[in-house]
Amino acid sequence: MAAHSRSPPLALLFCFLCLWSSLSVIGQKLANDPALPPDVRAVDPLSKDAPVAAGASQPRRASGWKLAEEEACREDLTRLCPKQTWTNNLAVLECLQDRREEIELAPDCNHLLWNYKLNLTTDPKFESVATEVCRSTIPEIKECNEEERGRGYLVSCLVDHRGNISEYQCNQYITKITSIIFSDYRLICGFMDKCREDINNLRCGSINIGQKDAHSQGEVIACLEKALVRQAEQQDRVHPIREECQKAILRVAELSSDDFHLDRHLYFACRDDRERFCQSVQAGEGKVYKCLFNHKFEEAMSEKCRDALTTRQKLISQDYRVSYSLAKACKLDLRKQRCSLDTSLPRAREARLSYLLLCLEAAVHRGRPVSGECQGEMLDFRRMLMEDFSLSPEIVLHCRSEIEAQCSGLHRKGRTLHCLMRLGRGDRNGAVDSICQSALQTLIQSADPGADYRIDRALNEACESVIQTACKHIRSGDPMILSCLMEHLYTEKMVEDCEHRLLELQYFISRDWKLDPTLYRKCQGDAARLCHTHGWNETSELMPPGAVFSCLYRHAYRTEEQGRRLSRDCKVEVQRILHQRALDVKLDPELQKRCMTDLGKWCSEKTDTGQELECLQDHLEDLVSSCREVVGNLTELESEDIQIDALLIRACEPIIQAHCHDVADNQVDTGDLMECLVQNKHQKEMNDKCAVGVTHFQLIQMKDFRFSYKFKMACKEDVLRLCPNIKKKVDVVICLSTTVRNDTLQEVREQRVSLKCRKQLRVEELEMSEDIRLEPELYEPCKSDISRLCPNVAFGNAQMIECLKEQKKQLSQRCHQRIFKLQEVEMSDPELDYQLMRVCKQMIKRFCTEADARNVLQCLKQNKNSELMDPKCKQMITKRQITQNTDYRLNPVLRKACRADIPKFCQSILNKASEDSELEGQIIACLKLKYADQRLSPDCEDQIRVILQESALDYRLDPQLQMHCSDEISRLCAEEAAAQEQTGQVEECLKGNLLKIKLEACKKEVLNMLKESKADIFVDPVLHTACALDLKHHCAAITPGRGRQMSCLMEALQDKRIRLQPECKKRLQDRIDMWGYAAKVAPAEGFSDLAVQVMISPSKNYILVMIALSVCVLFLVGLLCGRITKRVTRDMKDR
Repeated sequence: MAAHSRSPPLALLFCFLCLWSSLSVIGQKLANDPALPPDVRAVDPLSKDAPVAAGASQPRRASGWKLAEEEACREDLTRLCPKQTWTNNLAVLECLQDRREEIELAPDCNHLLWNYKLNLTTDPKFESVATEVCRSTIPEIKECNEEERGRGYLVSCLVDHRGNISEYQCNQYITKITSIIFSDYRLICGFMDKCREDINNLRCGSINIGQKDAHSQGEVIACLEKALVRQAEQQDRVHPIREECQKAILRVAELSSDDFHLDRHLYFACRDDRERFCQSVQAGEGKVYKCLFNHKFEEAMSEKCRDALTTRQKLISQDYRVSYSLAKACKLDLRKQRCSLDTSLPRAREARLSYLLLCLEAAVHRGRPVSGECQGEMLDFRRMLMEDFSLSPEIVLHCRSEIEAQCSGLHRKGRTLHCLMRLGRGDRNGAVDSICQSALQTLIQSADPGADYRIDRALNEACESVIQTACKHIRSGDPMILSCLMEHLYTEKMVEDCEHRLLELQYFISRDWKLDPTLYRKCQGDAARLCHTHGWNETSELMPPGAVFSCLYRHAYRTEEQGRRLSRDCKVEVQRILHQRALDVKLDPELQKRCMTDLGKWCSEKTDTGQELECLQDHLEDLVSSCREVVGNLTELESEDIQIDALLIRACEPIIQAHCHDVADNQVDTGDLMECLVQNKHQKEMNDKCAVGVTHFQLIQMKDFRFSYKFKMACKEDVLRLCPNIKKKVDVVICLSTTVRNDTLQEVREQRVSLKCRKQLRVEELEMSEDIRLEPELYEPCKSDISRLCPNVAFGNAQMIECLKEQKKQLSQRCHQRIFKLQEVEMSDPELDYQLMRVCKQMIKRFCTEADARNVLQCLKQNKNSELMDPKCKQMITKRQITQNTDYRLNPVLRKACRADIPKFCQSILNKASEDSELEGQIIACLKLKYADQRLSPDCEDQIRVILQESALDYRLDPQLQMHCSDEISRLCAEEAAAQEQTGQVEECLKGNLLKIKLEACKKEVLNMLKESKADIFVDPVLHTACALDLKHHCAAITPGRGRQMSCLMEALQDKRIRLQPECKKRLQDRIDMWGYAAKVAPAEGFSDLAVQVMISPSKNYILVMIALSVCVLFLVGLLCGRITKRVTRDMKDR
């Protein structure tokens, strides 16, 4: 401090050759004081030839001279000052100069007072009075005791240390003389020398005696202070204040910081407001200033007082020492935290309020001790910065155009700042430039509202109701209040105004990881270890503040094998921030920076909550590479921890609680929660928002296999080895599935795809089968068909796929081909048939628990007619059977059993077939005919028999019959077809109306049915039902097949000793008639056909005997005729 006081600029500036006083004790010292020269003139220091005040009596040198005794002031004194003050010159002086502005003093009294003060401040013996009054205090203050006497430095030092003066008389004396000195800038020795030129340039000296009282020239200092503040807020400085005058202005402001009486301009401007708001607050230690600051934006506060307070706050922003309470409370902490690095430069950057706040906030964030008193003062000034943007010169300078254009008239309670923050966030038409954005970021860092939301008055008022309801369990002022508010963003508890204020603030907090105190405290060690960060208020070009969090979250999801992971506490905080950022794309600085162009190009209309990120994910392939990378990384993180997508989790809360709570409670989510949501997507608890969100994420996963965490972790090695250079998940699934299928068909010893990958591959295939959109190769060719044929059908639950299957004949060629390929895969692997597995889920559990997954449909078909079979499942099985019978390739069991018979008997049909379209049952029809001819292999015959039996009960299972006879069925058998009883009634109707059928193709199909029924009674369900008892009694020993049981019944019919059941006898006779007609209409087409008819004829034995007898007769006739017509002589024989 000694060095400080001795510095020549300050010595000249503050050489208070100041006054004596006449406090009761001090009055005796001044009674004989020659400070008043015999000729007291009304001299203005700026004018050496000022006239003598009229009416001013000559002050006497007699002992005990009193101002109250002077004729010039007696009337004013009597009118304004209590009688007990008349004996004390300083009390009289204080009374008269602190009067209200509207109360005028007599001019002679004015000049008398002025000359009295001027003579006191210029008397060289003033210091000796101070030495005597403060005799015991001076030795206690080392800096003042060492001051050189006789140059006025001692009083300056005492004024500087008046807060440390405990002696009552000395303290009162220094306080009184300080108030007198500060009443007029001309009384401050040295101030005029340093600021004369600036006073003239700025026209601050235009206040003269004619306009104001001579002793109330504090307006000049106020003018200079405003000019100093204005200079910091303007880029082009027309009349810059010289540096030495700047120091003098700030020093005067500093010395007046403890008592608001000393700031004469503010005192007069705020005298009424002080009485209104701070009447009970005692002057001293800056208490009145602080009280007035707290009421600055009250409606009752006068504008002139508000302006004066704002000017003082702006000076505090330039030099924290202008605030007495802050400088005192934080003095030791500043020294302890080494925040004042260069004490030789008292007005260096270390004096700025922002630097002090940043330095001490850094200490607090790092867990270093900072006194509670200092933290309390910091909180007040951080709130002050957030309430009034004008206290930050950088904001005023660099954001002026934005304020004037968009945010004018909102300066109170932090509204202008929030308006600028909203512009910076891009919520309005127009944006702030980079310099203004930087100034806003700097201000937010200085104020640090993340540490205590209460300093942001606009936010506090807007969110008070939300905090009281949603966050009442958190202590007031706790940093986690902001996190709590973010958790309730876009919920019913959130109010619109709070939502806006919160997002505006979070936008800037998200751009510097240090502004979230909890994150910084838990992660500062990890950031230093993994991201090479520096101190809290330091920056690094290699790792700017916005990039630190990106570095942290890249390490948050590393596996143990990858190493260099975050600590557990830090990872929890990183996940918390990621959950918050998912609520709004603008809260992710890296995403917004890299995707600004793409957001405008693709997502300008997607403004609802969460839509922007979904839009970017939807257009992933169209994004620029830098944006695609960051969106891809974020999506990859979501696949591992879907809880990052807070909006989705919030929407899915009911389904999570009902079906996935065990998975959701796990601290480490490795894709299990999303898998659970997908599996339960069609439960009753699932709402539309959740279903849409889950489906969207499934669709996004199709774009890159990395977006499916479990699939990526299970199959990444297999993908690199078997499917290199393939990125899209759907292509990877097809590649791996094809590999697995080929290995299975070839029955290789060791599968190329690992077991864990095969298991996960099955999960992915099942998920893809649920929604056509998850299979782009199917969805893209069928888009037009979907809009044309299935416009109102939902995509989920495989409903769209089912609709396309049912409309298969009307599909476009490309779509038809894809649907056929899909059905071929589903028939070979029924688990992939989502609708079948969904509808028949319970029946599979009942009938097919032990069946292999690939044989589920076969098992269901075998139990289709069980009484316990669910009707809906039975209907679904029938649909699949109809599909299978359209093409042998859709029936894997038949294809395998008849692999030799098909090319042998039906090659001509194969030659005409295409690979990806149905044969409309032609191959099966071909095999049926060969079955009737009894020429098939046993395995193939068994399968054809099953098909014949099934199609005999339901004509829809015979595609050829349905295709050729649909019109005839509608005309002749409409009633039977409408019943859909699946008992063979339609077929029986067609057989009975054979003579009425007009279409030759249909007639041929019915005749084929009759021919097939000859081969086996089982393929004629009506006849088989009617003759069931007779078969049991008369043909039990006959092996089924090849027409043997039918022949048995025919023989029984001809045997008069056997009595058949009437219904059986009637049906058999009908069949004989039909066969007879069929033989006439469709005679044997060749010898083989004739042979078959003979073999299956009921009179087979008779025909065969007659054929044998005929052959024998012909043989004997030939022998006889030959010996008669040509006799051979003995000579010829012996030759």
